[in-house]
Amino acid sequence: MYNPRDIIEILAGNVRKTMSPFGVPKGLVNGWWKTEGLRPDEETLLFTGLMYQFVPYIETATRQLERYEDTKWTPYLKYAKYMPSSLSGLGLAMLTPAAEKTKAAGHLRNIVKVLRASGTRFGYRPDLDEYSGILLYDLGDQENFVRHARIVAEKLQKAGVRKIITTDPHTTYALKVLYPKYVGASFEVSTYFEALHLRANGAGKKLTLHDPCFYGRYLELSSAPRRILGEIGYECVDVRESGLFTSCCGGPAESISPKLSSRIGSQRVQKLDATGEQIVTMCPICLNNLARSGANVVDLSSILAGA
Repeated sequence: MYNPRDIIEILAGNVRKTMSPFGVPKGLVNGWWKTEGLRPDEETLLFTGLMYQFVPYIETATRQLERYEDTKWTPYLKYAKYMPSSLSGLGLAMLTPAAEKTKAAGHLRNIVKVLRASGTRFGYRPDLDEYSGILLYDLGDQENFVRHARIVAEKLQKAGVRKIITTDPHTTYALKVLYPKYVGASFEVSTYFEALHLRANGAGKKLTLHDPCFYGRYLELSSAPRRILGEIGYECVDVRESGLFTSCCGGPAESISPKLSSRIGSQRVQKLDATGEQIVTMCPICLNNLARSGANVVDLSSILAGA
């Protein structure tokens, strides 16, 4: 296991300098929208928080951390904070496979597709779409989280944004609960699947949902994806640990201990696999960590777009 303080200092330093926990320039991370013809002037703003876009970089960084965890090199991680954020970010970008970046962008394009199919009016402004800072909060660095959240919230407020559609549980929780609490910035926030009303033929296929912790336990939104899946003909076969009682995928621990993250993920996969059905989740962190733990898992947006 790495020293949590070392990890926090590296991530917080990157956020302060680049608005990204990994130092990767935003222009390299966020280009999925360029082919989608999204209007910038709609009343409701699609806000990704860059979470799906960051996942390929998280996976690359986790592989490197896993390689050196609990070795003689572990204590030297603390010196990484002295490396220029832009330099380390470019290095991480070069190590991350292009295919993984394309795959991550595909989930966001699927979300756009189903929102349009549902008749939802929304716009997108890449200049306003910023990382929420949620990882700093998760790791206990409240001071740097508040500093960053204030910057993001002020950008949105100055642009007159009031209604937001989010694409992942971490960003949703940050904007819906933490921003009002810590920086006094309140927006009308809903997830993309809450806004959907679709009709399709799922032909009675069965699925098993893994509820992300923020959706299941904290925001109590587990019924929403089940509703939309039911509307298009899918049947959800749940494990005992779902909804309010969902279990963690292990992803939030990956920056501190990839080995611990892997153990937690493997235990969760065993539970989910017991149903014998296709596993579905609606969180980029859960999607990545469950897949790394051997799960046959797909993103909810892929199911909806495919139907």
